[in-house]
Amino acid sequence: MTGLLPEGFHDRLPPFADAAMRLERHLLDTAFAHGYEQVDPPLAEFEAALGARLKSARASDAVRFVDPVSQQTLAIRPDITAQVGRIAATRMAHHPRPVRLSYAGAVLRLRASQLRPARAMRQIGCELIGLDSVAAAREVVGVAVESLGQAGVSGLSVDFTLPDLVETLAGDLPRETLEALTRGLDGKDAAGVAAIAPGFLPLIEAAGPFDAAIERLRQSAHGDALASRLDGLGAIAAALPERVTLTLDPTERHGFEYQSWLGFSIFAVGVPIEIGRGGTYKVMHDDGREEPAVGVSLYADPILSAIDGPGERRRLFVPMGSDNEMATGLRALGWVTVAALEEGDSATAQLCTHVLTADGPVAL
Repeated sequence: MTGLLPEGFHDRLPPFADAAMRLERHLLDTAFAHGYEQVDPPLAEFEAALGARLKSARASDAVRFVDPVSQQTLAIRPDITAQVGRIAATRMAHHPRPVRLSYAGAVLRLRASQLRPARAMRQIGCELIGLDSVAAAREVVGVAVESLGQAGVSGLSVDFTLPDLVETLAGDLPRETLEALTRGLDGKDAAGVAAIAPGFLPLIEAAGPFDAAIERLRQSAHGDALASRLDGLGAIAAALPERVTLTLDPTERHGFEYQSWLGFSIFAVGVPIEIGRGGTYKVMHDDGREEPAVGVSLYADPILSAIDGPGERRRLFVPMGSDNEMATGLRALGWVTVAALEEGDSATAQLCTHVLTADGPVAL
């Protein structure tokens, strides 16, 4: 046995596994302080039910297997958002709206991408179900930014997009023309867009720093039609701390295909991929009714790479014969104590930074 793992999987060892759990706790505690109570969906569900609700991840992204008990095909979740929507639409359908829920857990994807080579990852997030208003979106974006700040992530930036903007402005354009226009806007193909619908060129030119992008959109030919959305974006942006960099790409759709009027990605300095994303969307009920919602998902591994290492590793070695009451009191103060279990054990062998003496902890 070599200890090798399949491609896209990895062990998280100490002290990094401890740092990941602390990060998760910081994020969930901040969400809880804003009223988001935690749910814990199962790792696997019936494939048909899970696949019908998956949006940001597709059913084809799920690892599937036959359950030996039910003889039904099960799927391991590639995303937790769909499960939270199911809980809100079924077991918590009676709950007053909006309902605020948070979650944390492992997800597994059948395939990885070049940017995200990991197939197994930890997803943490919160969902506000029952509203997709400006106030609801402002709260969710604010909770995400606040929780990341509490966890020690600095150099944050938020990139906003308007996922259904093109369809909203396209009017009665034929479907084939709309699809070609969308492809051109996605690829920032100015020449292609000009050949199809020159009036949409300002949407490409508007991408960039938030304030300048908003102003370009207001001055464009679509300014009046966009006024309420731009006012909403401005209200969301104004509620964020000044330390957060804001950008806007009004036609970005990759990964936001299921979002409605708002989408956003969160980045941190020094991390090449997004550390979170979210936006407004619809939760499907069994009777076909759709319910508005807004949420955000954060990803532990890229967030950890944005934080300076796993933090201080302060371990107190407790030699045999030490005062147990003193050690108990120190643990209550936040110390991690490691007790000697045999003669000859040492602080160095136990990777300790301090040793307990009759006078208290002493640094090594």
